[in-house]
Amino acid sequence: MSVRLAVASPSHSLYYRPIVVLPPNKEHPDRIVSAVPVDDDSSFELKLRPQRLREFIGQDKVKENLEVAIEAAKSRGEALDHVLLYGPPGLGKTTLANIIANELGVPFQQTSGPTLQIKGDLTAILTNLRERQVLFIDEVHRLQAALEELLYSALEDYKLDIIIGQGPSARTHTIEVRPFTFIGATTRAGLLTAPLRSRFGIVLRLEFYTHADLKVILERSAEILGVEIDEPGAVEIATRCRGTPRIANRLLRRVRDYAQVRGAGKIDKDIAQKALKMLEVDSHGFDEIDRKLLLTIIEKYQGGPVGVNTLAAALAEEPDAIEEIYEPFLIQIGFLDRTPRGRVATHLAYEHFGVKRPKATTSGQETLF
Repeated sequence: MSVRLAVASPSHSLYYRPIVVLPPNKEHPDRIVSAVPVDDDSSFELKLRPQRLREFIGQDKVKENLEVAIEAAKSRGEALDHVLLYGPPGLGKTTLANIIANELGVPFQQTSGPTLQIKGDLTAILTNLRERQVLFIDEVHRLQAALEELLYSALEDYKLDIIIGQGPSARTHTIEVRPFTFIGATTRAGLLTAPLRSRFGIVLRLEFYTHADLKVILERSAEILGVEIDEPGAVEIATRCRGTPRIANRLLRRVRDYAQVRGAGKIDKDIAQKALKMLEVDSHGFDEIDRKLLLTIIEKYQGGPVGVNTLAAALAEEPDAIEEIYEPFLIQIGFLDRTPRGRVATHLAYEHFGVKRPKATTSGQETLF
């Protein structure tokens, strides 16, 4: 595991935080429409990341809830209630955690569930927290059970119960922890245990972004990067980035490169279309893997239903990757249904690929319409 130090924010530049480089994800590392971060995303995203709630675009309900909670905590001089942020990857959970610390004017420390291996790791972090500091744990659903149990008393009573020794001579020692705000982020809220989930006072779900919000995000990012982009060009990219700001900014970088090499440096609709065609990102934001998944269901399994394990074997993918990475967006936009019997391609998928949909007759045979 590699660790580097970074300034927490301009408003409290004396504080430093460890930024943990997370392990590789299960998705194809070269997939341009991947919502999970890849190696070259971090430095780029750092430049574009908003620092205040007023700069954060979209997620209006989430922002409204946070504004009220933050102002209430500041007026009382207390630590903000613990916050759970959940939703698909790439929607801004880490950015919001940074913003919460900035709005509160407190230090920010970041780590992730998989990197915490022993109780000593978590104990060291908790005992060194400053007053009302924000502790952010990404992928909190992957926190080990023993560490999760240690966290319970710290979240509820700001105390750590440490067992010293073994057997009959073992004794419990209680360590006081300064009041702090714990922010957990997860893409799979259903995997959180009930005791841990109950300790979050604020639970917020991040939704996929609208095309209008993504257009504004792209225009803001282009301005920061010094790239000229017109409204039709921004709209063209916004409609193909799967409702995810991380993908929008990644596509903007690639389209910018194309505009500088094959165009006059300005991103308009024509340049955006040509660049995205070269990148094999279609009008719905599908790449080769999305098209392969849908066409496998349509052509090999007559549109479904097909079980996720069977589908994973046919695609040479992991079932978890299909459920966590590929399916959510396809389901969200209505191209795929998840049923008790398996996955089913919808009429929108058939229309997109220009394939006639099979229809069962009363005799049990299939016809096309």
